[in-house]
Amino acid sequence: MNWRDMPEMDEAADQIQGPATGLRQAGNGLLLVDLYELSMLEAFWANSMAGTAVFEFFVRKLPSSRGFLVAAGLEQLLDFLSGLRFSDVELAYLRESGHFGVRFVDSLAELRFTGDVDAMAEGTPFFADEPIVRVVAPLPQAQLIESRLINLLHFQTVIASKAARLVLAAPGIPLIDFGLRRAHGAEAGLLATRASYLAGFAGTATLLAEPTFGIPVFGTMAHSFIQAHDDESTAFERFARVRPDRLTLLIDTFNTEIAAQKVVQLAPRLQAAGIAIAAVRLDSGDLVEHARKVRRILDEGNLSSVSILASGGIDEDQLQRFIREKAPIDSCGIGTSLTTAPDAPSLDCAYKLQEYAGRPRLKRSEGKATWPGRKQIFRRYDADGIMIGDTVALESDRVPGEPLLQPVMRSGRRLSGPSSLVETRSYAAASVKRLPADLRRLESAAYPVEIDPRLKKLAASL
Repeated sequence: MNWRDMPEMDEAADQIQGPATGLRQAGNGLLLVDLYELSMLEAFWANSMAGTAVFEFFVRKLPSSRGFLVAAGLEQLLDFLSGLRFSDVELAYLRESGHFGVRFVDSLAELRFTGDVDAMAEGTPFFADEPIVRVVAPLPQAQLIESRLINLLHFQTVIASKAARLVLAAPGIPLIDFGLRRAHGAEAGLLATRASYLAGFAGTATLLAEPTFGIPVFGTMAHSFIQAHDDESTAFERFARVRPDRLTLLIDTFNTEIAAQKVVQLAPRLQAAGIAIAAVRLDSGDLVEHARKVRRILDEGNLSSVSILASGGIDEDQLQRFIREKAPIDSCGIGTSLTTAPDAPSLDCAYKLQEYAGRPRLKRSEGKATWPGRKQIFRRYDADGIMIGDTVALESDRVPGEPLLQPVMRSGRRLSGPSSLVETRSYAAASVKRLPADLRRLESAAYPVEIDPRLKKLAASL
């Protein structure tokens, strides 16, 4: 029996939908928040606590498998803050939910973000204890945005940091995001395309990334297309005649080397029809050995122009092996290891109150202590432009180095229009090149981050 046919389940479903009807359309709105944010807002409202608050987002410590992180997600955060408001549907739900007083809910109708934001540019490498975003706003506003701010900055930073490592592991090999199907949800899959492209990937297989972000899209075929045919060569030819542009044939469904020979046999017939085979794809087995054998078969068959695309569980270690063993692999599709970042899928990050009503604030919790006040990161470089050390200091103190936090929003308004992803990608590439050589080689190395003595003195005095 379908559960909808059961009266008691029908009633439960009505109760679930009830006042929430239409909330799916507002799924990216202000109910996408932890309950305690609104609970605190009601307490702030009841006690007229709306003084200026300073919050900072930072990572407490780097994962053991990361020598650096790459800041990402700022663009989506600024979009969120620019449009911050409760919809009528959301307010109706809150009134009828019974969680909050009606007068408090009514007050939320006028809520907008009117604060200031300073941030590191997306694509900037950073380290532990370095705030990458600072929010200065009335306390209720700054508090309400906590959950979504962390959600946006954390995820894209995880993916951009992983993607940067993958790019560094395979210099000269274009990498393509194949990870949508393993991503933890639709938004994660789409934002992963942006974060990976920002960090140096050549493109993605996720079609929606092209109209959304202008990211180049690439596609091949699935094994099911081959399996649906009684003959592998017929499958290749049918696909080629329908999809001749940038034609890539998947050749490991049955026997990789035999399939490569079939490609050689098919090529003259396709050439006569004006169709060129651009690449073949390997997706299983020892990719280095298969690539060598396939390369030889293609070259001997006068198909030296056909490139080899590898995919299938590829991570940094395999990419470094490809380079070390000079495997004839021309490009790679990276899926699971990119969009799930299994070696470091989460960061020990936080968004914490550092100042309220003009007074510095800190937290002394064991293992989670914070540095108080509005801070700035000053980065120093050697004569060749390579990073040599950072200092975390109070914003009001002048310290040698380049200040990394820059104004991006004032009084709730962006200081510039949406950033160009192409420009952000170029900036990220240039910034990663300025990392010390051992970090670019993905070796275990500690980058020096100092806490300014005046900041230490302030923390001790509170």
